[in-house]
Amino acid sequence: MNRLSGIAASNGIAIAKAFRLEHPELTVDKKNVTDTQAEIERFKQAVNESIAELEVIKKRTAEEISDKEAAIFGAHLLVLEDPELIGPITDKINNDSVNAEFALHETSTMFVDMFEAMDNEYMKERAADVRDVTKRVLAHLLGVKIQNPSMITDEVVVIAEDLTPSDTVQLNPKFIKGFITDVGGRTSHSAILARTLEIPAVVGAKSAMSTIDNGTIVIIDGLEGDILLDPDEATLAEYKEKQSAFASQKAEWAKLKNEATVTKDGVEVELGANIGTPKDLTGVLDNGGEAIGLYRTEFLYMGRDNFPTEDEQFDAYSAVLKGMEGKPTVVRTLDIGGDKELSYLTLPKELNPFLGLRAIRLCLEMPDMFRTQLRALLRASVHGNLKVMFPMIATLDEFRQAKALLLEEKAKLESEGIDVSDSIEVGIMVEIPSAAVMADTFAKEVDFFSIGTNDLIQYTMAADRMNESVSYLYQPYNPAILRLVKNVIDASHKEGKWTGMCGEMAGDEIAIPILLGLGLDEFSMSASSILKARSQLSRLSKADMEGHVDHILGLATSQEVEDYVKNL
Repeated sequence: MNRLSGIAASNGIAIAKAFRLEHPELTVDKKNVTDTQAEIERFKQAVNESIAELEVIKKRTAEEISDKEAAIFGAHLLVLEDPELIGPITDKINNDSVNAEFALHETSTMFVDMFEAMDNEYMKERAADVRDVTKRVLAHLLGVKIQNPSMITDEVVVIAEDLTPSDTVQLNPKFIKGFITDVGGRTSHSAILARTLEIPAVVGAKSAMSTIDNGTIVIIDGLEGDILLDPDEATLAEYKEKQSAFASQKAEWAKLKNEATVTKDGVEVELGANIGTPKDLTGVLDNGGEAIGLYRTEFLYMGRDNFPTEDEQFDAYSAVLKGMEGKPTVVRTLDIGGDKELSYLTLPKELNPFLGLRAIRLCLEMPDMFRTQLRALLRASVHGNLKVMFPMIATLDEFRQAKALLLEEKAKLESEGIDVSDSIEVGIMVEIPSAAVMADTFAKEVDFFSIGTNDLIQYTMAADRMNESVSYLYQPYNPAILRLVKNVIDASHKEGKWTGMCGEMAGDEIAIPILLGLGLDEFSMSASSILKARSQLSRLSKADMEGHVDHILGLATSQEVEDYVKNL
């Protein structure tokens, strides 16, 4: 039996066989061929294999997800049946006596470049289709298997170097029992998704991909960060007992599902959930969520080949608002950039994309795209208690520009006779230190703050939270972070506004007592953390914690803060 260790990213114990999720390199070399007809036949065979594969994927997607998602693969099939693409490839093989891989690569690149240069959104969408489809055909020509995460139909533990957002939207939680990734931390997208799906995960394992073979029986201990390979019978029995004990603990927390979140001294606070898609709503309700503190709308844009339409977005937002039955629902506008990319949106290459054109900056650069989302949100607002939140706000001017676009679209809709709620709160996600420092100024104009600690910590500490070499600087308890949080909360309360927190810190058992003492109004976290947090808050006195705040803020290091809280 071998043992690896990493970062415990999502609680629980998983026992299943390993499934390696790999993205192979598809390298194309130019070769001369003498039998061009045989080469053309080889190309056609690869096309036919791709068509058969896509038809299976399309059918399964329609059955297990939705017809709307399946339409993506329908578009891919149309590309493979288009003689305007296939003809030039076979002509190039025949006329230039080159191998099929080279002819495919050269021709498809020409079409992609041509479509992307057009000032037409539909044609730009076709570029993404051509790119994805030709990659599949190329893989067949090279004899390389491209894995499709949506095709996993056995109970497995996924092993990957990392899981991109586009990978994660294809995973079926019915079969994925846990994650192990070589890179990442507790705030990486794969870790957050694991908590949303309520499945165990260990990230930052470093050598999982080089150590774990397909089919290996794996135990994930998401409580301690341990990974056990090929366990013996005694170890299996030990962890099955641990798995059972954790299930029993969850059953105790479940008794609090319909209870209000009230501290030991009778103070009510709000516990919300962070979600990515309408499908996550079930987890929110099952765990007694009192609000949605963060709806990450970028997942509507991922795992597809074109921008979601206004009506598609309206349907998604309306479904969540209706499902929450009047409970507060904070929807974050599109937050793309950094490590979140769209295949159909070509962004400039940047030396540091986390500090570049992303989130609200990108939306203000692409107002038509932004207006479409705002219209969908405004139309959906009549179906629930909508609060709109702009991400990555650094200056008051950015907030004013974004809000102005929202109000313009509201006026247009009303002039068209379309109902829009008159009680939509508009706030910002505080994740840039400049906004935290200037919170008193922002508080005069925003309706609320929601502190995004995942980014606030990395920007304050100047340390990439995805970089393991500087992971020691991801310090949510550092007094510098706590002082910024206090500044934001105090500024909002002075203006009669409220402050929530939607970063992972909100569900951290060390941070919760501190945040309670600082006066945080709303704690928003992965749905699976809500009941545990409710249980913890019921044992805490807000008045007592307020008495510790000045001492905690006066401590010098993160470790001193952690030690102090543990000893309370």
